[in-house]
Amino acid sequence: MNFKHLHYFWVAAKAGGILRGGEQLHTTPQTLSGQIKLLEERLGRKLFRKSGRNLELTDEGRVAIGYADEIFALGAELEAAMRQARSGPRALEFRVGVSDSVPKSVACRLLEPAWGVPESVRLVCVEGKLRDLLAQLSVHRLDLVIADEPMPRQLSVKAFHHALGSTTMSFFATGPLKASLKGRFPQCLHGAPMLIQGTASPVRPRLEQWFVETGVQPRIVGEFDDGALLKTFAREGRGVFAASTVLADETCAQYGVKLLGHCPALVEEFFAISSERRITHPCVVAITSEARGRLFHV
Repeated sequence: MNFKHLHYFWVAAKAGGILRGGEQLHTTPQTLSGQIKLLEERLGRKLFRKSGRNLELTDEGRVAIGYADEIFALGAELEAAMRQARSGPRALEFRVGVSDSVPKSVACRLLEPAWGVPESVRLVCVEGKLRDLLAQLSVHRLDLVIADEPMPRQLSVKAFHHALGSTTMSFFATGPLKASLKGRFPQCLHGAPMLIQGTASPVRPRLEQWFVETGVQPRIVGEFDDGALLKTFAREGRGVFAASTVLADETCAQYGVKLLGHCPALVEEFFAISSERRITHPCVVAITSEARGRLFHV
């Protein structure tokens, strides 16, 4: 493949047409059209189609633009890396994926020790679904994945999980809502409005099982995949919610809620998932040591 042709296609697609693309590339529309036609012949697919007086991407064109975005983003990273190499020692890049079900405050605490290593560190942090992050880990686009569940057995990804620690969970509510609840904890949760984690969260089935075992039947008024959004509604007094005990003081201060009670039977676990069984990356070593030694008191 001629990547010059791909670049011409990419610029034209981003610019919104051949005319504007030609202006950005300082070439004539005829030349640009010819370059894109050569790319289409090489791929055996049409990348643009006419829509009135304009051009729009075909289905194949949308696929191609996704790959082109990644290719030219990597090219920009290469140039930046070379410029940095000329200007001095390169920072140690540490690429981390954080599962979207991990509380942001926990992720922040876990990653903080990475800046304590002797080398200068550049942290690149992305958030997403665990399966998507593990796919990136498998092709070495990530050095580590932080998750609240171990490596799924059914995935054909060569990776290893390392336990960082665990914390019990506690229940919280605003002052007025807490005052309206009747009885002692946990019986006070019976019939109480409850904001609960979404079905994709590893915590969800544990909460439901605990409700069954204790005979407590709260009134579920909201389900949230985003933990921060859940707590924002809780701050408005919409319901009781469960969160990590290790963050109890921070949760109360940030969201203006009060502690209802601790639940030793409800446990939230956290893992570091890497492509290597024996941890060697200095940032990962620092994270695992700090989490086991102080954060979770393992």
